[in-house]
Amino acid sequence: MTTSDTPTLPGPQSQAWIARDRRNLSPSYTRAYGFVMDHGRGVEVWDVDGNRFLDFCAGIAVCATGHSHPQVVKAIQEQATRFIHMSGTDFYYPPQIELAEKLNALVPIREETRIFFTNSGAESVEAAFKLARYHSRRTHMIAFIGAFHGRTMGALSLTGSKYIQRKRFAPLVPGVMHVPYGYCYRCPFHLTYPKCDVHCVKYIEETVFASLCPPDEVAAIFVEPIQGEGGYVVPVPEYFVRLRELCDQHGILLVVDEVQSGFGRTGKMFAIEHWGVEPDIMALAKGIASGMPLGAMVARESVMDWVPGSHGSTFCGNPISCAAALATIDLLQNGLIENAARVGEYMFERLLEIQSRHPVIGDVRGKGLMLAVELVRDRESKVRAVELRNDLVKACYERGLLILGCGANSIRFSPALTISPAEVDEGLAIFEATLKMLEEK
Repeated sequence: MTTSDTPTLPGPQSQAWIARDRRNLSPSYTRAYGFVMDHGRGVEVWDVDGNRFLDFCAGIAVCATGHSHPQVVKAIQEQATRFIHMSGTDFYYPPQIELAEKLNALVPIREETRIFFTNSGAESVEAAFKLARYHSRRTHMIAFIGAFHGRTMGALSLTGSKYIQRKRFAPLVPGVMHVPYGYCYRCPFHLTYPKCDVHCVKYIEETVFASLCPPDEVAAIFVEPIQGEGGYVVPVPEYFVRLRELCDQHGILLVVDEVQSGFGRTGKMFAIEHWGVEPDIMALAKGIASGMPLGAMVARESVMDWVPGSHGSTFCGNPISCAAALATIDLLQNGLIENAARVGEYMFERLLEIQSRHPVIGDVRGKGLMLAVELVRDRESKVRAVELRNDLVKACYERGLLILGCGANSIRFSPALTISPAEVDEGLAIFEATLKMLEEK
């Protein structure tokens, strides 16, 4: 879709569907613009009016292999002809067992691990929350300002991204404390402690442990390797090494939330591998099954010591979702992770070029195909350009590019891992032209 032939969006068919949606669905859903999907292939999608778009969201980093990848579709179809459901907490079936074996072999934990399957990222975090308390017999948790772990009550209690996500849901699960994340630009102690990677961990020791809660009552620290909804924030290099040392010192479990960053998104199977740190528990979802609802909580065998009946789920490890996940992992291991690293580096360099021409881009950050630009009024003051971000997201849609915001003033780029350099060029051309148009207003 070019500027000259851009239709009025949303089109009439889309508007009709949106009207029906508004009459029937929850008003709590957050829709940035009026895209109504009809079908998609890879990075390309079409709305119900026949308009083509480039999708740089991939269902919020879910469709790792792109929309309707033939190998994933075939795996879904073949499993659906055999059986659609058989509750995995009460019965056995090969796809669930095969996927568990595959994941146990892939996670960056040297000790033997065990899997609890879920239906979503929030459920994976809930399972990790429960297991951490069960195993440790401790009650308190530490999470981070800017973190997003989900919207169910336990996951929401760990979330510290936007107040609207927590407003009017109190009391939440007690015992959760939030601390600064290890990223200098945002840390309130940046000016006093330039080596923020050290201080943010010291903050836990010197403030939380000294004034709020003794370490022997802390069950786990929950952390995203790269903060997702908080703004695609990448920590400073030594941060996770410091966190691992802190946890080891006090017998605290390190729970890594890889829901958005896992399964090749950052150019490695799991983002935590960039720092060479082993977690005790991992929460997985999103890219695991190319769009089918599936998640997993993975833990060291010595940690997953709960007994039958302690936790369960009727739909966990649905056989069709497991089949899709097995096909997805095969694709990831046969070229897509390497493509994410290679094309992600290319996309990062292109974004830096765009930044050099546009002072309102205050930061470009990320790894692999988990990238973000942060919009500011000017680079000196770093005042967040929230309205510009929101206008840019909507205007890009009107020109044929689907993107979404994250954090207060950032735009995320999380396209399918199948994306080509040519598709990156096409999408970023729309992005820059749209940004220029808004700057000139």
